[in-house]
Amino acid sequence: MEMTQQVMIGEPWMWGGFIAFVLVMLLLDLFVFGGGKAHKVSVKEAALWSLLWVGLALAFNGLLFWYLKDTVGVEIAEQKSLEFLTGYVIEKSLSVDNVFVFLMVFTAFAVPAEYQRRVLLYGVLGAIVMRAIMIMAGAWVVREFSWVLYIFGAFLVITGIRMMVAVDEKPDLEQNPVLKFARRHLKLTDGYRGEKFWVVENGVRIFTPLFLVLLLIEVTDLVFAVDSIPAIFAITTDPFIVFTSNIFAIMGLRALYFLLADMASRFHLLKYGLAMVLTFVGTKMLIAPWYHLPVQVSLAVVITTLAASVVASLISTRKDGGSAA
Repeated sequence: MEMTQQVMIGEPWMWGGFIAFVLVMLLLDLFVFGGGKAHKVSVKEAALWSLLWVGLALAFNGLLFWYLKDTVGVEIAEQKSLEFLTGYVIEKSLSVDNVFVFLMVFTAFAVPAEYQRRVLLYGVLGAIVMRAIMIMAGAWVVREFSWVLYIFGAFLVITGIRMMVAVDEKPDLEQNPVLKFARRHLKLTDGYRGEKFWVVENGVRIFTPLFLVLLLIEVTDLVFAVDSIPAIFAITTDPFIVFTSNIFAIMGLRALYFLLADMASRFHLLKYGLAMVLTFVGTKMLIAPWYHLPVQVSLAVVITTLAASVVASLISTRKDGGSAA
């Protein structure tokens, strides 16, 4: 591998500063920007938050380049900036698949629009913790057993092919083992109690359907993390780049959901694009011993594939009168 790919960045103060930034943003969302108050998120609000998170990710990447340029040189600064941008685009695009599943869960449980924001806020909190654990574990495994990257690659190729074949299949939520276990072992209310996940009645804690929805959201992210984290290891094995690009994508997931929820059906071909991206990055990992694909090429392939699937979706739905066939 090239020398620039072997350089790891991420000094303790960089890790601490980024984690502090994430915590501050979450606290602001909870206590300042209305995260704790039930309301229906408008498309305008979702669009503004989406632009903010994309802007913050790009600003972070700019600061990273500026810092690395003066400390380790322009070549490595460019390499790491490209790795971050490519990883962010991959994670952001794969998170769109989460949106489709979130929409299905909220619809199945008839969750009022004004309660969805709180569920996704706590879903993001849980996702950050799970992603951090999985990324640190993955980085250690890759560092100690580099051959595991080929297992990641094969897994992604298989996942991509399976996703393409089963793109129209919808999971049966009622058969979800986590949901069945929760219903069997938890006392549940017969309806929602506002935004509460549980209430205490006659001295007994009783969980609401909103808690079941939160469980499914967390499990969904865990399942998708199994795909997305190996995908970014195809771009870089630098834990700091993997972690920051992943977290930026996750932090913007909630806004992305509210932005796309009402028009998810218009992007029905995007799943084919995501499947092709997974297959591509998996193949990239498998051929690495014989041919190293530059990060610039990976970024171009990912963006082109996703853009083509989005355009094809919009053209298709317009021909079908605004809805997928």
